[in-house]
Amino acid sequence: MLKEFQDYIAEYHMLKPESRVLLAVSGGIDSMVMAHLFRSAGIECGIAHCNFSLRGKESDMDEELVKCYAEKNSLPYHSVKFNTKTFASENGLSVQMAARELRYKWFEEIRDKNGYESISVAHNLNDNIETFLINIIRGTGITGLTGISPVNGRIIRPLLFATRSDIEKYCRKNKILFREDRSNAETKYTRNKIRHLVIPVMKEINPAFEKTLSETIVRLRGSEEIVERYISGIRDIISVSKGESVSFDAEYLKKHSRENTLLFELFKPYGLSGNQLDDLADVIKGTTGGQLFTNSHRILKDRRKIIVSNKKELTDNYFRIEIPEDFVSVPWIESADFVDITSDFTIPCDRMTACLDSRKLSFPIIIRRWKKGDYFYPLGMESKKKLSDYFVDRKLSLIDKDNIMILESEGEIAWIIGERIDNRFRIKPTTTRALIIKLNY
Repeated sequence: MLKEFQDYIAEYHMLKPESRVLLAVSGGIDSMVMAHLFRSAGIECGIAHCNFSLRGKESDMDEELVKCYAEKNSLPYHSVKFNTKTFASENGLSVQMAARELRYKWFEEIRDKNGYESISVAHNLNDNIETFLINIIRGTGITGLTGISPVNGRIIRPLLFATRSDIEKYCRKNKILFREDRSNAETKYTRNKIRHLVIPVMKEINPAFEKTLSETIVRLRGSEEIVERYISGIRDIISVSKGESVSFDAEYLKKHSRENTLLFELFKPYGLSGNQLDDLADVIKGTTGGQLFTNSHRILKDRRKIIVSNKKELTDNYFRIEIPEDFVSVPWIESADFVDITSDFTIPCDRMTACLDSRKLSFPIIIRRWKKGDYFYPLGMESKKKLSDYFVDRKLSLIDKDNIMILESEGEIAWIIGERIDNRFRIKPTTTRALIIKLNY
């Protein structure tokens, strides 16, 4: 098994020569075997253990086992204790998802702080098969059929080649101590139902089920790579990125609106689920303004484009500037300075800089999203204009309009940020002091 372990690491280029690896060790059989294999292979490593405080004294005993193992083998030891249930409640997560979020964030902090190259976790072949079956039950595209990736950024999984039976045999042969989580035997969780009730039936039908399904997953992973190259080629041709948004050629998509697989693969990176495909087709074939929301993005029809934007961009930002120093608390403002007007003063003329008569401004100044009914006096004009009409004249897309912010003093718009200042706040021959605000995008 040691040879297979080393070969698997080499096959997927998991480690560079002389790499230091942080091992995620729970105290269970998989992670304790993983630690033994790393030591036997002579790979420099450290141990990281999370106590999630979910099983009372048993959790503390898990921690004690791992700590003793690290000390006995003179390995660097890192540990942390989480109040997982509180974190889950405060963040609206299941306990399992909360534990996952907590541990991976902490693993990365420890890895970065201590100079480890990678984080190794002990998922095995049976975990991979269970994930495959869970994804089939829930519904998935081809990516969900490729199981758990051997390498994902800094995360490596060098036990994916080994069945649970292989690991048990290695453990017995090498007399490795481990602790059993009694919840693994319960069938109230989906994964455990598959492990204890579904897979045994499949092995009755095909005793080599684990091996054959593993080979299938590998072939599907290759198929996914082919599909991804094809989809990426189409995406490069029919889409353009601008900042945090992406616009697609709506006419191309309309011609292929019945090709659900193509649409799903194109929009999958933006959180599209399979049951939203009909809605997506309706947006593509519909009129300007049609839209749908995924968990993470908005997909919007705007004339001959389908525009995808991150929902975080659409949240209602609001800033109250009590004193000039508060301007730099706005993420996209680089600086805000008062400048005396002298004979050699030159007014900046780019859209990313506003030069305003300081006498016309009163604090607190408000920065907010524009809203329907807003108007201003465009620079150089004595009559007011609705912002909505100004946007039409500027031919701004619906996404661009959604992201427009304005700077307001005493209820009057002084600047459409990144666009145009209000004529009432312009620098005049009688102006003695200006406020210059620069954006950083």
